[in-house]
Formats: sequence, structure tokens, C-alpha cells
Amino acid sequence: MTAPWDDWNHILKIDPDKDLPEGTTYGDLCATGTDAIEVGGTMGITEENMEAVVEACAEHDVPLYQEPSSPDVVIDNEALEGYLIPTVFNAGSPFWITGAHKEWIKIDNGLDWERTTTEAYIVMNPEADVATYTEADCDLGPDDVAAYATVAERMFGQEIVYVEYSGTLGDEGVVQAASEATDQATLFYGGGIHDYDSAYSMAQYADVIVVGNLAHEEGVGAVRETVEAARDA
Repeated sequence: MTAPWDDWNHILKIDPDKDLPEGTTYGDLCATGTDAIEVGGTMGITEENMEAVVEACAEHDVPLYQEPSSPDVVIDNEALEGYLIPTVFNAGSPFWITGAHKEWIKIDNGLDWERTTTEAYIVMNPEADVATYTEADCDLGPDDVAAYATVAERMFGQEIVYVEYSGTLGDEGVVQAASEATDQATLFYGGGIHDYDSAYSMAQYADVIVVGNLAHEEGVGAVRETVEAARDA
């Protein structure tokens, strides 16, 4: 049985706490050709702003996922294809490996397991909010990242391994190492993708590139370029 992301090249991640460029709508972003929309962010996330973005995107024909940063912002909306829940493998605090997930299990009515998948995050930018939030050990070389990717896939059976540089373009060698270490898992890469060339460079190694800040900073044309690059790679 194949997972949806087995056929993806590109995800557009929309942060409910960030504005869109003037004149840009959520419908415009949904029409960029991206394979999926992921709604999520680290800071300033509430049920209300999550719901608003999901509702705005729900009118358009693109798979829609929520990536909640904490249990208290999980929303129950039929427009969602599913939930992608991070577990940070290099977190300094065990709360972000299993503790938060214990709390997710306890939310009202429980998780919809048919639509829930965990992502094995490897956080690499020490300046990023997610690194601070999870106390991540970002002092990792390619061999460390490859080892974490192998642990995620082989020992924990993760379907998705996510190398996250959040806010800065990562090291191609690190992404290549993670790619070579994974067999069955789908490798996501996110961080610093800002044009065709940066998208192409990471899409050579990652199965799926995740583009986020670009949508909020540059808008539709720039996002569309990254979609083209992901397909070309």
C-alpha cells in the first residue's frame, strides 16, 4: 500500500501566524501546482488561526494536511486529508520525542489514527524557533544525520524522515547522507528554499521539498518556480 507522499515532489507549508504578501490569496497559493498544503508553524499558533487557513484552502483541489505544533491546536475538520505530527529525534528534551505525543493521545475524542502519521524530524538550524523550542542538538555531521535517519526508519518504522533547516538553506552533503541512509522512508527537506536553483539542489536528494517562508515573503510566482524545480530534479 502506497502513501500519498510517495508520489509527491513539493509541499507548500503555510504558517497561520504569518501574513501573505499584498494581493496574494490562499487560493492563489493552492494553484501553484504544489502536491500538498501543510498548515502549521511553531510560534503564535491557535485553533482559531489554524481553522481560518484550513477553511480558506479547503475550497481548492489540493490535498490539505495539518502539522500541529502542540496538542492544543489540533483541529477536527473534514477538509483535512490528515495530520502530520512531528517527533524530533535530536531533541534535547524527551518531551518532543514522546512526551508531547502522550498529550496528543489524550485530546478530546482522541486522534484519528486513520489520518495520522508521525514525521521523524532532524532539526539542523540552531537559530530556528523549533530548535530552541525542542532544545535540539544541531551540532551534527552527515554521518550523525544518516544515523538518525536509519534509526527513524529501521528501529522506529517511521514513514517520513524530515531534515529541517528552518529559515536557512542546508548542507547538500547532509541531505545526501540522509537520502543514502533511507530505503523505505520518504525523505522530506525544508529550510531556506528561495528560488529555482535552491529548490533544485535539495530536490536532487530529498524525495519531497517543503517550501514555507517563501510564500509569505515573495508570493505565488516564487513558489511556482520551486514547484517546477522539484519536478525537474
